[in-house]
Amino acid sequence: MKRSKACLLISQDKLKEHKQRAAFHAAGYAAAIYLNNKAKHLPPVLFNIRFKAMGCITAADGITYKTTPNDYVAHVEGGRSIELLPDSVDSLARKLTEHNDAMTQLVDDYRIVFEQDIVNLLIGPLAEAKYIADLDDELFNHRLINLNALKNYGGDSDLALINQYFQSFFADQQQNEKLDNLFIEAFDFVDNDTHWAAISQLANYLLGSHYGDVIGREEIGSRLDQSIVNFIERRTKARQRDNAWFKATAHHIKTRYAESVENLNRPNQAALDAMDHAQKDALIFELFDCLEGMQTQSR
Repeated sequence: MKRSKACLLISQDKLKEHKQRAAFHAAGYAAAIYLNNKAKHLPPVLFNIRFKAMGCITAADGITYKTTPNDYVAHVEGGRSIELLPDSVDSLARKLTEHNDAMTQLVDDYRIVFEQDIVNLLIGPLAEAKYIADLDDELFNHRLINLNALKNYGGDSDLALINQYFQSFFADQQQNEKLDNLFIEAFDFVDNDTHWAAISQLANYLLGSHYGDVIGREEIGSRLDQSIVNFIERRTKARQRDNAWFKATAHHIKTRYAESVENLNRPNQAALDAMDHAQKDALIFELFDCLEGMQTQSR
């Protein structure tokens, strides 16, 4: 009994942390499977998210964070385009194309889904890493989060599986360069604002679900698609408000202090609409510089 009570005291906050990290890990992987395959016009892959109860977290877990499938409050089942890895993809490709040029396209397609499986596997721990970085108000970039760091974000099993892919696909001299490229692709997916909004929405939904539930591909895809639509609509409205404020502010300054901006290069409406945020900011600062100069002269 004493051991059980001690375990509960140690694990209360850590259990919550495990659940949150696991939810973002699973949501990132699920989003990658669905959105990446859809964007690249790859065949849909069957997968689901199953909810499992988590056991007590021991004192050792308070020092390092490591996960196995049984630790997940939400665990992705399936999702790989290639379940059985050949001994050598290059050898397989040579055999298929040696006497049949028509098989070349099939081999190229195989390589694409092969690499996409690797990218998707990387996105799970990267999503967990971004969640922790945001929670701690830290930067999320390539220098701070590299491939080796994924072991700290439940990535042990993902990296082990990725290693199996590489052993059957790339020659030793190609592995580091190829893995770096695939890692960057996975990182950019997670760091994309639209994708992150969808991952976050799905993770929050997972945290509110019940043990024993299973969410299938169709429901996951529907939620991800709707999250992206909602995010784009919110971003569009925010930009419209920003543009309206900018136009009103610029008009007010130019109207009230026309003399002070006589020599300013004032863009027409078409030029204003074509500006990005940085250019608009620069113009506003230039306008305020004119105002400051006028106020200095009047003193």
